[in-house]
Amino acid sequence: MAGEDIESGGREKNNYSSASSADAFEERESQWCSWLIPVFVVANVAVFLAVMYENNCPMELKNRGPSSGGDKDKCVARFLARFSFQPLRENPLFGPSSAILEKLGALNWNKVVHSHQGWRLISCIWLHAGIIHLLANMMSLIFIGVRLEQQFGFVRVGVIYLLSGFGGSILSSLFIQNRISVGASGALFGLLGAMLSEIITNWSIYTNKIVALSTLLFIVLINLAVGILPHVDNFAHIGGFLSGFLLGFVLLPRPQFGWMERHDLPVGVRVKSKYKGYQYVLWLASVILLVVGFTVGLAMLFRGVNGYERCHWCRYLSCVPTSKWECDQQY
Repeated sequence: MAGEDIESGGREKNNYSSASSADAFEERESQWCSWLIPVFVVANVAVFLAVMYENNCPMELKNRGPSSGGDKDKCVARFLARFSFQPLRENPLFGPSSAILEKLGALNWNKVVHSHQGWRLISCIWLHAGIIHLLANMMSLIFIGVRLEQQFGFVRVGVIYLLSGFGGSILSSLFIQNRISVGASGALFGLLGAMLSEIITNWSIYTNKIVALSTLLFIVLINLAVGILPHVDNFAHIGGFLSGFLLGFVLLPRPQFGWMERHDLPVGVRVKSKYKGYQYVLWLASVILLVVGFTVGLAMLFRGVNGYERCHWCRYLSCVPTSKWECDQQY
C-alpha cells in the first residue's frame, strides 16, 4: 500500500526530515526584517519625552511656592530645563511626577472602574516611571523582541506584545487598586511566556531541548522573583506572562517532521499532517482559556471586584514582607 510505503520511508528519513525542518526555518528567519520592535522602542522613548515635556518640573515646583526642603526639593538635571526630573524624594527613577503620569494615562483602578476610562488598560503600557525604568524595559524589549520578530514576523509578535500588555493591566487592576501603575513589563513578560510555549509546542524540532527550556525558565523565575520586592507590580508581570504563554500556543506553532518532503512525493501518496496532534490540542485549549480569562477578568474588573477578597494569599505574589520592608501599604 502506498500509505504503508510512506510511513516506513518516513521512519527511515526521520533524522533527515528533522534537520530539513530546522534548516528551512533558519533560512526563513533570515527573510524577516525586524522593524516593529524598533518602532515600539522609538514610540516608548517618544512618549517618555512627551511626558517629561508636559511634566515641566521647574514650572511645577515654582507653582508650589517656596520649599524648606533645600536641594532635596529641587529638580534633578536642571540644565535640561522643562525636561528635568522630579526631585529624587518624589521619583528616585529620574522621571516625572505621579500626578502627570496619572493625567496622561497611567493605570488607575478608580478611573478605570468608576470613570469608565478603560483606555488606561492600554495607555499605561506606553508610559514609564523614569529613565531607569524606560532603559531597563527597552533593553529587554530589544533583547527578546528582535529575535522573536525575526523568527515569526511582526504581526504575530505585535499581537502577543499588545495582548500580553492588556492582560497584565487587567490582572494588575484587579489587585493593585490604591496606586497607579505604568510600564511595558506586562508586554515584555508576555514575550517571555510566548518563548516558553514556543519551545513546548515545537519541542520535536529543537536539538538542545533541555538547555533551551531550563535557560528560559531560569530567566523567567529570576524576573518574577524580582517582582516580589516592594513597589514592583508583579501582577502585571504574571498577567502578561500567562497571556503570552497561551498566545504562544496559538500563534507560534511550527510545522513538524515529515512535511518538508511533501513536494517530492508522487501524486496520490498519503502524507502526515504538517502539524502534530498535540499542537492542535494546545491551540484549542489556549484559545478557550484566553477567551474565558479575558472575559472573566474584564467582567470582574468593571464590577469593581477586589482580587484580594477572592484570593487572600495572592498578596504574596506581588510583595513578600521581610524585616527590611513592609508590604501592608500596597494593599
